[in-house]
Amino acid sequence: MQLYSLERSKHLRRGQRVGRGGKRGTTAGRGTKGQKARAGHKIRPEMRDVIKRIPKLRGYKFRSFQTPVVAISLTRLEDAFAKGDIVSMRNLARKKMISTRNGKLPRVKILGNTPMSKNLSLVGIPVSKSARAMIENAGGSVRK
Repeated sequence: MQLYSLERSKHLRRGQRVGRGGKRGTTAGRGTKGQKARAGHKIRPEMRDVIKRIPKLRGYKFRSFQTPVVAISLTRLEDAFAKGDIVSMRNLARKKMISTRNGKLPRVKILGNTPMSKNLSLVGIPVSKSARAMIENAGGSVRK
């Protein structure tokens, strides 16, 4: 017995390929008309549409994932807090000046160039140069 003389007990049957010349003629076994009868027909995969919507390069079409900065004026701070109070992110949230988004506090910056009468101390909040000057002139302080 030689290796080349062995035969399979059941012959493998390859799937019939459609439209390969031979005897089928005009439509070549594709049926008539429709998307599947055309040359180069391919059904567009749904995943491609999903992938195209994922913002890889953050173009004009997609908004940035970065959270926007919430600007708070010195006049709003003066109205909400008493003299000598400590202004922090948590205190701003307690006074409902900022609200959480998906359980996270937004980015905040204190702006303004109106003179203040109360001495507030700000902790861990970014402040503009003019707002810092007004807070310090009123006897307040800004710490990181």
